[in-house]
Amino acid sequence: MFFVYDKFVILHLVMVERQSKIIRTSVVGILANVALAAFKAGVGLLANSIAVVLDAVNNLSDALSSVITIVGMKLASKPADKEHPFGHGRIEYFTALIIALIVLAAGVTSLIESVKKILNPEPSDFTVVSLIIIGVAIFVKLVLGRYVKRAGEEVNSDALIASGEDARFDAVISLTTLISAGVMMLFGLQLDGWLGAAIALVIIKAGVEMVLSPISELLGNRNDSQFTHDIKHEVESVPGVLGAYDLVLHNYGPEFSIGSVHIEVEDTMTAAEIYKMSKDIQRRITSKYGVFLTVGIYARNTQDKDIARIEQQIRSITSSKEGVLQTHGLYIDRDEHIVNFDIIVDFAIKDPITLRNEVLQEVQALLPDYRISINIDRDITD
Repeated sequence: MFFVYDKFVILHLVMVERQSKIIRTSVVGILANVALAAFKAGVGLLANSIAVVLDAVNNLSDALSSVITIVGMKLASKPADKEHPFGHGRIEYFTALIIALIVLAAGVTSLIESVKKILNPEPSDFTVVSLIIIGVAIFVKLVLGRYVKRAGEEVNSDALIASGEDARFDAVISLTTLISAGVMMLFGLQLDGWLGAAIALVIIKAGVEMVLSPISELLGNRNDSQFTHDIKHEVESVPGVLGAYDLVLHNYGPEFSIGSVHIEVEDTMTAAEIYKMSKDIQRRITSKYGVFLTVGIYARNTQDKDIARIEQQIRSITSSKEGVLQTHGLYIDRDEHIVNFDIIVDFAIKDPITLRNEVLQEVQALLPDYRISINIDRDITD
C-alpha cells in the first residue's frame, strides 16, 4: 500500500514485504491442497467412501480460500485515494468473511450428504494402498499447517494463522478417517457416514467461528493490552513526558493503524519544546510499532504547592469511588477558577453519568467557588 506522506514510508516498505510473503505462502497452500484433493478424491471414489470424498472437497475449499486470500491481498494493497484516504487494508477482513461463508456452506452440504449415507449406507472398499495415500496426506497436512501458521505469525496475518490451524486440524480429521477405515477392514463396522457427519459438524463450527472473527474486527476489537502498554511505556520514556493517557488506536488493516494519545507535561514548557517532543514521539512509535499517533497535551500544575494539596484531595475523592480506574488530565486554573480532569470508568459500570455526578458533587463541595469539568473516559486500551 502506498501513502503520499513521508511519515508512512516505513509502513509502506513493511507492508510490501508482508504482502509478498502472504502471497507466496498462499501459492504453496494452493498447490499442496489441489494435489491432496486429487489424491483423496481418487481414493474416496475407488473405496466408495463419502468421508474421504468430503475430505477432498475440504481440501479444494482450502485451495479456494488461498486464491481468495491472494485476490484480497491485491485489492487491499491498492493505494489510498480521495474516497478512501486511509487505504484499502480492511478488504482483508471482507476477504476473510467470504472465505468463512464458503467454509460454512461446504460444511452444511457435507452434513446433508453424510446424513444420506447414514440413512442409506453403502459398503466401503479400502485397500492398503488407499490407506497409505491417506497417511501421506496426513503428513503433508501437518507440514503444510506448521509452515502456513508460522508464516502467518511472522507477518501478523489472521487469515494465514487460521489456515495453518485448519490444515493441522484437517490432519486430525484425516487420521480419524484412517482409523475408521482400519476398523472397517478389521471388524466390518461401517462408520463412514457417521464420520462424515462428524467432519461436517467440525467444518460448520469452524465456519461459524471464522464468520464471527472478521465481523468482530470490522466492528472494532479491543486492542491487545500488552501492545498498548508497550506504546504508552515508549511514549513515557521520552524526556519531559510525565504520563501518557487516552491512547486510542484505529485499525485500517492488520498492518496499518493510526491513533492519538495525550501526554502530561509541566505547565512551564514552551510551545517549541512541546512541538519537538510531539515529533519525537511520532517518530518513535511509527518506527517501532507501525502506528502514527496524534499527540494531545495535558498540563500539570508545578508552580503552586497549595494546588498540589488540592489535587491530592481530588484524587482521594475519585479513587474512593468503585468503578473509577484512573484520574488524569487534572489541571486547576486559579485565574479562571476552573478545574478540569478525566476519570476512566470501568465498563462494568452501567451508569457512568451517575458516577460522574457523584464525583462532581464532592469536588464541588471541596471547591465551591470553582467550575468543575469532568470528562468520562472508558478503559478502551488499559
